[in-house]
Amino acid sequence: MLLPTYYYHDHFAEMLAFVEGAYDGVLDDAHRAFIKNFRGLNKSEQCLYVRMANRRGRIFPRVTLRYAEIENIDDAIETLRVQEFIRAIDEQDYDAWLSLLKKDDLLALAQSADVKDIKKSWSKPKLAQHLLENLDYELAAEILNPRAYVVQERGEVVEFLLYLYFGKTFDDLKSFALRDLGVIGTNAATTFSARFTDRDEAHGAYFYHTMLDRIGTGRDSAYEQAADALMNAKDIASDYVHTLKGRAAYKIGQFFEKHAAFDQAMFIYRCAPTPENNERVVRILHKQGDRDAAKDLLERMIDDPGSDDEHNFASDFYARHFEGKRIGACTDLLRKAQNIAIDEIHRNAPEEGVAGIFRRDGWRVEHVENGFWQALFGLIFWDELFESGQLHNGFDWFPHALKNKTFAKTFAAEIETKLAAIRAGKALPHVLKTIATHWDKPNGIFGWYYVDIDAIRDFLAHAPKDGVARIVELMTRDYASMHDGFPDLLLIRDNEIRFTEVKAQGDVIRRHQLTRLRQLQTAGFHADICRVDYRYDPEQIYTVVDIETTGQHRDFGRITEIAAVKMQGGEIIDEWQTLLNPQRPIPAFITQLTGITNAMVADAPLFSAVADDLRAFLADTIFVAHNVGFDYGFIAAEYDRLEQSFRMPKFCTVSNMRRHYPGHKSYSLGSLCEIYDIELKNHHRAMSDARAAAALLVMINRKREDQVFEDKIAVAAE
Repeated sequence: MLLPTYYYHDHFAEMLAFVEGAYDGVLDDAHRAFIKNFRGLNKSEQCLYVRMANRRGRIFPRVTLRYAEIENIDDAIETLRVQEFIRAIDEQDYDAWLSLLKKDDLLALAQSADVKDIKKSWSKPKLAQHLLENLDYELAAEILNPRAYVVQERGEVVEFLLYLYFGKTFDDLKSFALRDLGVIGTNAATTFSARFTDRDEAHGAYFYHTMLDRIGTGRDSAYEQAADALMNAKDIASDYVHTLKGRAAYKIGQFFEKHAAFDQAMFIYRCAPTPENNERVVRILHKQGDRDAAKDLLERMIDDPGSDDEHNFASDFYARHFEGKRIGACTDLLRKAQNIAIDEIHRNAPEEGVAGIFRRDGWRVEHVENGFWQALFGLIFWDELFESGQLHNGFDWFPHALKNKTFAKTFAAEIETKLAAIRAGKALPHVLKTIATHWDKPNGIFGWYYVDIDAIRDFLAHAPKDGVARIVELMTRDYASMHDGFPDLLLIRDNEIRFTEVKAQGDVIRRHQLTRLRQLQTAGFHADICRVDYRYDPEQIYTVVDIETTGQHRDFGRITEIAAVKMQGGEIIDEWQTLLNPQRPIPAFITQLTGITNAMVADAPLFSAVADDLRAFLADTIFVAHNVGFDYGFIAAEYDRLEQSFRMPKFCTVSNMRRHYPGHKSYSLGSLCEIYDIELKNHHRAMSDARAAAALLVMINRKREDQVFEDKIAVAAE
């Protein structure tokens, strides 16, 4: 797709018109002067400036400024120079100029200027830094010809205008192009509106967003300059600006801590006393032996905490270091956690292993983590979040009132009404109406895959209603702090609701997870931690799967037959089998191999017709196959075509036979069945192969069980 000739010019003009009208009280004299002077240029001159504004950096070789919409480039450059939209390179641009050059050009410059001690293997940034330190600008300018370049002026003005428009720090207009080319999605239902009404807040937010961008480069000089700017910055009475300032101070302080400049780090942290920064100050003070100062700050954090996380940290640290408590709250909670043994096959997905144990005990288990509470919050407050002007342009997905922490104040009456409905057990009709009206609409709060109507209905019916209202209310006050850290699993059985955080061996509980557990417990929920021990589980249920296909590659071949054998304790407890219509001809050599003909599958169901039954049969089991990647990959591809996810723990009988029964020349299913006298009457038909692979699984698990017994003997002997 080719963009129209005046594409960037027209969007730039559109941006200026909106900002001028919507942000009159926010713009200062420099911004207004820029808009007025820009409109005084002719169209070619405007197009040239916009083209430069849309390119990376601020220095451009003149030869690259050739565009179809610019009639006379030399005249346009001269006018922009006279009108002070561009200028010539001078010494202040030296660093940026060197960074612009290619590595070969830098090496050639070093050779021409006879700069010593340079290695061709150096990276471009290292080479540029060496030249900056060892080559005077005047000599470099004589060699490089600065007249061949122009420098864009008023770049910071343009960046601020774009910030007002997009709500993010952009230095170009590429977001328009990415939108119109379909690379990024936009919210077509949203019209542009001003996100800032206060001038100081707008300038302060831009100041700190820009600071965060610059330190994001990782350059030492960027951190040092940001530290100076932060310490001299104007105080602005805005929660949003305070949050951004705290984030910047934390990152800058971390830089100085890394370089052992602890006093400077503390000074930076204290410029923005957020909970995270207060914690760093306490830790530094305590490390340096200033116990009195650390104790004083901790007491203030306990008496007037900025968040539940801050209170938990301060209380825990105070108890361990000033009251003689030997272990922290996180460690204490882990020690008291319920221990559940799951099969070692679940090492890469312990949550699913634990879920299977609970399901065997009659619980309905939902994998919720943060998504469930985010979805519930979004469904309850959809109108306030997405239908009340909190999305200020089509590029917005996340409501501004949550960013600047004004949501609770702005919608106080609406929030109280909905919290009252939750407490009275009347929230479900509103949630169901929101689902029916807005299903699958993109938003920046939750994914619709977390919205399970039955789970929400049961949860709202049986959860402590005051408790639900309490957690939701906390989210309205400070969504940024409350949007994550929730437990992994939601358990529902009869009228009982539980939340469980799963921790595997070696895992630690993070402070925000501890806070969430305590908040849930305080709100009346049963919320705990489950610690996982891995071992061979003789009660584990497996499903041994075999498929036949039209070809070897999952992107081109399709499944013609599936068989599944469910195993527990070495015995077959259930079987499932079907032919499938692959919606393409079966090659003759495949028919010769499997015996499955086109006529046999002509009236067979499509995969979509059996997808739900197969998923139900596989649920809460381990997916086993001989060369598991093949069978699993084909089935996952079929679910993907239905736009459904498919994820299960896997176990391969090929790799595990190699491990437990080494020494065979071939580990094909046919060879192993012959070696171990396993029945395989109809090889390359799915059920026959699945039963044979199930017999191999029994052999493998005997070895695994024997290893457990040997390990116990070894431990006892010690």
